[in-house]
Parts: sequence; structure tokens; C-alpha cells
Amino acid sequence: MKVLNFEFKARLRNAAHVRSILKSQRARFLGTDHQVDTYFRVPAGRLKIREGRIENSLIFYRRTNSAHARRSAVEMMLLPRRHSVRSILSSALKILAVVDKRREIYFAGNVKIHLDRVRGLGAFVEVEAMTRTGDIRKVRAQAAKFQKLFAIPNSDIVPLSYSDLILKKNRRKR
Repeated sequence: MKVLNFEFKARLRNAAHVRSILKSQRARFLGTDHQVDTYFRVPAGRLKIREGRIENSLIFYRRTNSAHARRSAVEMMLLPRRHSVRSILSSALKILAVVDKRREIYFAGNVKIHLDRVRGLGAFVEVEAMTRTGDIRKVRAQAAKFQKLFAIPNSDIVPLSYSDLILKKNRRKR
């Protein structure tokens, strides 16, 4: 499945406020998932396996690291809950990073919202406005709407992926 996203990730300062906005927008709560994302070293873009109770996927995406909402081209394949894809890819590719998180998953139409607690990094909110038709103006406006509703200043937008943040943190420890 190919999808275009317009997305942002930000430090989560007030989870109660975000949850109340989600309730007022009649967002559908899918549940809380414990997810482990294993990122693999690839020549371009990002390749990861997501393993959780709710979501299990092989995901490849390309996007720039920028401190505002940004476009992301995603290719994703849903996987069964118990699978051997991580083992196979680990045999062929080097593991770049592992991200362990607890994720609350919400949907407001085609907009997916995550409230994440990432081991070693803290709390974040992610908004992914998704389209399969390529209507990037629509999804850009949707992402901007949620940034405004959640009262997230541009200074709280995080330009890096969780894997990049973990790699950066690990380099500082050395």
C-alpha cells in the first residue's frame, strides 16, 4: 500500500489537553499498543519492522528532517502478528536502531494521531494526515489544523525520527 502523509512529531507537553481535543473531534480510539520498531541500515530512506499487539507492518518511507510538518512517501505491508520478517531482514541487513514505545492510537477520519511514550526519549504526539490520491494540499491543511487545535508551537516540532533521536542520544553517551 502506497500512501502520502503530511506529518509532524512534537514533544507532548499536555496529554490531557490533546485527549480532550481528540474527544471533541470524535476521534476513534483504537487502543494502546506496545510497539517495537526495528530500523535497518539502507542506502536511502528508512526501513523498519513494527511489531505490536495492534499494528504489525513492514514500512519503508522517505521524508526530509525538517522542523515543521513535512511530506512523507510511505510504502507499507501489513504483517501477521507472529512473523519471521525481522529475523530474515536482520540476517541480510544491519540493524540501525530499535525503538520501544507505548502508543495510544487515534483516528479522526484519514488523520492518525499517536500519543507516544518512547523508552529513553520521553513523550511525543504524532499526527499523520494520509492520502492515497495525492491530494497533498488537503492533508497539509489537516496536519496544520491539528497542530493549531493541540496548541503546539513550531518550536516543539521534532525534525528527527525516533531512530535518529536514539542514535543521537547513544552517540552523546560515548
